[in-house]
Amino acid sequence: MSECETWDYTLYIPNDLRAVTVCRRTLRVILTLHGLPGLVETAELLAAELVTNAVRHTKGPAALRVRRSPRGLVWIGAWDTDPEPPPPPRPLERALDLEEGRGLGLVTACAEYWGWQPSARFGDRGKYVWCELPAA
Repeated sequence: MSECETWDYTLYIPNDLRAVTVCRRTLRVILTLHGLPGLVETAELLAAELVTNAVRHTKGPAALRVRRSPRGLVWIGAWDTDPEPPPPPRPLERALDLEEGRGLGLVTACAEYWGWQPSARFGDRGKYVWCELPAA
């Protein structure tokens, strides 16, 4: 496989917290089969945070999307049906003792870049919250 190989996967999931585990395991297989086992642990953590937020804070379906760009970045995004932007992430050092609210703090601490963008899937308005990791 080429170092510049691009690919794009989308896994549509129901609004069910069990789907977080399905997403993590699917992401592990994708990255391993594409020769990126070194990214698995960090990517699983970030995907789990993004997908958990999508499932926990919305009522509709959600999706995990993962792709590799021509620049060699792995983009991980969670789509949900709420078009509102996510709340600003708390600095991780101030959120360590909290029961919840650390997710985007972990994403900002571990990812090269992160953000959100409006999007539509299933005919519903919504958003993607995403992050990028260098593949090398």
